[in-house]
Amino acid sequence: MAYIGMHMQQVRNNTRSLVLLALFPCIVLGMVWLFFYIRNNLGNDGYYSPDYLVTQSTDEWIQVMPWVVGIVAIWFLIAYLFNTSMVRRATGARPLERRENPRIYNIVENLCMSCGMDMPQINVVDDPQLNAFASGIDKGSYTVTVTTGICDRLNDDELEGVIAHELTHIRNKDTRLLIISIVFVGILSTVCTLAVRLLWNTFIYGGGSRRSNSREGGNGVAIIVVFAIAALLAALGYLFALLTRFAISRKREFMADAGGAEMSGKPWALANALRKISGDPGLQDVEREDVAQLYIIHPQALTGGFKSWFSGIFSTHPDTAERIRILEQF
Repeated sequence: MAYIGMHMQQVRNNTRSLVLLALFPCIVLGMVWLFFYIRNNLGNDGYYSPDYLVTQSTDEWIQVMPWVVGIVAIWFLIAYLFNTSMVRRATGARPLERRENPRIYNIVENLCMSCGMDMPQINVVDDPQLNAFASGIDKGSYTVTVTTGICDRLNDDELEGVIAHELTHIRNKDTRLLIISIVFVGILSTVCTLAVRLLWNTFIYGGGSRRSNSREGGNGVAIIVVFAIAALLAALGYLFALLTRFAISRKREFMADAGGAEMSGKPWALANALRKISGDPGLQDVEREDVAQLYIIHPQALTGGFKSWFSGIFSTHPDTAERIRILEQF
């Protein structure tokens, strides 16, 4: 595989990723409007015309839209200000000082100078197994994190390939896009959770009144149906957003492999590093799936056994063997 057309491929993939990312607010706002429309249809029995229901639902949607946009904006602000500390806390990472490991600093500095990019922060996780990831959304927060295991068990060429892979994620703004997508999926996940809890509370605390009065019982059933629809809409929106986020991640891993091979000039070294990491991936104790998708290799993606095309849809990373095969063709 040649490097010819790599810049064009990066432009195309960035454009596709931005289009996919734009679907998230559309999904959120579309879910809200659809919920109002279905709610207004409950108990209608043909009394109101379809045009009236559309107008009524749209009016209600317009009223709550500023609140939805405001909540999303606040969520983004929190993520923008605290994403670095949240990732660090989730993984147990700490800043790596130059005197502690000058080898890592020299590799990062040389690669950054070779491609004319600013030096990111360097963090380390005390984990004897192997893994690495990049994070951050701007120059002040861009960070490359490595485990102690990957520092000790990879040679200089292999470690250079891994760090070049992570620097490519930063250069291509992958980390920014992924963190933004994580925020949107978190919002949809919260909506889904709240809808399910409301549905559950309706079942638990609404049962007595439904039995004591038939009219109240009818209202109780209607409320249950409304919340059931809300839970279904939230779940569907969350599923589509999740699939979109996974698609962004898979495409960009291939791009980062190619960019890392080009930056280091040693694709075979990156292939060897991926082979070693896949044999003993670290950071398995991190419980946050949204953080785990940043890793160069996702530990849970390497479980053996039956792998269908359906399970591949839900993978945040492409198949490691395929990544190695492509790198060895350079």
